[in-house]
This record gives sequence, C-alpha cells and structure tokens, in this order.
Amino acid sequence: MLLLEIFFQLLPVSTSTETGYYIDPLILSYPPYHHWTTSTGWDLRNVQRLESNNLGYVANRDFERNANAVALIGDSFVEASMLAAPDRPGAQLERALGGRPVFAMGNPGTALLDYAERIRFAHTHFGVRDFVVLMERGDVKQSLCGSGNINGPCLDPKTLEPHIEKQPPAGTLKRIFRHSALAQYVFGQLKFSPQQLLRQAFPPAHGSHAASSQLASGAAQIPPGRTAPYVDVVTHTFFERIKPYATGRLVIVIDSDRRALAKGRLKPDPSRARFIQLARAAGATVIDTEPIFQAHFARSHLSLDVGPYDGHFNALGVSLVTQAAATALAQP
Repeated sequence: MLLLEIFFQLLPVSTSTETGYYIDPLILSYPPYHHWTTSTGWDLRNVQRLESNNLGYVANRDFERNANAVALIGDSFVEASMLAAPDRPGAQLERALGGRPVFAMGNPGTALLDYAERIRFAHTHFGVRDFVVLMERGDVKQSLCGSGNINGPCLDPKTLEPHIEKQPPAGTLKRIFRHSALAQYVFGQLKFSPQQLLRQAFPPAHGSHAASSQLASGAAQIPPGRTAPYVDVVTHTFFERIKPYATGRLVIVIDSDRRALAKGRLKPDPSRARFIQLARAAGATVIDTEPIFQAHFARSHLSLDVGPYDGHFNALGVSLVTQAAATALAQP
C-alpha cells in the first residue's frame, strides 16, 4: 500500500478540491487561491493544474466590482476543468466580447436554482448587470431535491415546495483520504463506490427501490409528448429569484442532444421546449443550440465533445456557444 501510494503521488492523479461554503451560506466554492490537479479516467487523460481565484472559482481573472463585467453562470460546463485555460468558456467569451471582463462562476454538480444564487451574489457584491447562463439539458430537473446536483435551494419532488439542501461537511475519513493519491485514484479516477457494491450484493426490495428512484427523478415517467409538471414551477421560481438582480441583459444558452444531432436522430423534448418558451416570455434572450449544432454537423464531422467518455464541450463546442452568446449580448 505504501509503495502504491508513492507511485500514485508521482502521477497526475486528481487531487483534493476541498469545496465548502466559503463565500456565501448557499454557494459552494473552492477555497480562494486553492491549487489542485484534475485528470480523467484510469489512464489520467486531460491533465490540468488548476488554481481558484479570489472567490474560489476556476476563472481567468479575479473578481472585483465592475458594472461592465458579464457573469457567466453554470456548472462543470462553465468550469471546464478538463480544458486548457484559454479554451474554457470564460476566456473564450471574454475574447469574443473584445476584452470585456467575464466573471466565470461555474460550479460542478449544480442546477438552475443554484445559478440564481450566483446571479444574486454577482450583482450584490460586484454590481454585475449582464448575465450569460450556460445550461446543460438536465438543469431544470436537477433543481428537484434529491437529484444529487444541488448546493442549496431546491424544490421538493412531490410537492414542489421550496427547500434548502446543502452539502454536508466532509467527515474525518474523507478528510484523510483527500491527502491520499491512492484513495483519490480509486474513488475519483476509477469511480469505485462501496455503496453501489453493497447495493449490487444486497439489492433492496422492489418497492423501496422504486420509491427512492421516483423521489430522485421527481415524478413518475412522463408520457411522450407531455411536459413534466415541475418545469413550469422551477422556471417560475428561477425568474422570480433573479428579478431584482438580472437588471441588464440575460442570455441563456441551452445545450442540446449533440450526439443525436450528429447522427440525425434528434427526438422532440417537450420539457426543454417548454422551458425555452417560458424563459423567452420572462424576457430572457434564449439561444437554442440545436440549429447551431445542426449547422455545424451539416458541414463537419468534428465532434463537439471532449471525448466519447466525456460529454462536456471541447474547445470547438465552447467556441460555438460563446460566439453565439457574445452576438446576443452585442444586440441593442
């Protein structure tokens, strides 16, 4: 074990991120100026050495009060820790805007109602008026409590009442494992899960499993062609919460099923279409990426994904969405 630990310490294994509520009671971030390493999979692909800024975000600049700045809000799609710094969305959007400051506030494992808290924070602390929200397709559904993608506010999946679901602090064992490269490799790179192993060895009763699955997903299966009932409530809650803070231009870029588009097999998504309809009615400029990506695949076979093992945007995908966002922000 000691020899394995020494061996993995020599490799670019992902190191501890030590996330916590450092800047706001409802906003998870890294410690300011924290250094760590990221890599992907057993063979340690896409190695990056990262440093958080003064607010604990992976960004190309520190944040300071500036009403001319644009806040770029999202999850791991904004952080893009697997890409080189110049290829990440914050840096690319700043170049597309001709150098206008962009505050990239991406936090992995978060959802739409978490984004509202960052919009509040950026306006209150830095005077930001203009926002770009980069949404993955699951951000609305993941705003339901129990989704595993929440740092603070969420809606109860049954009653749709608002709740707070914060990440618990790390226990003693987890804090110890954070300093072990071997543990980071086994649990982070290989994604080994003792809980999943136990579930496979001792499967729960059918009824309890079904109940917990329904709670996590927010509802029973939605019939084809129907809109999920939570879409309206989550969307309305989001816009009500950001109303005092998004006082300038609000641009929402929403991802689409890129792999289906590349194969020409895209299926309708009524819940996604409903969100776009509601967001536009609320005054947001919504960039639907479906036609953008369709046009790309009509002229090129180049993928927009990091790889078949990672559906995040690669540098080319980031370029397409940031150019569209910059064009929208430039409109009168």
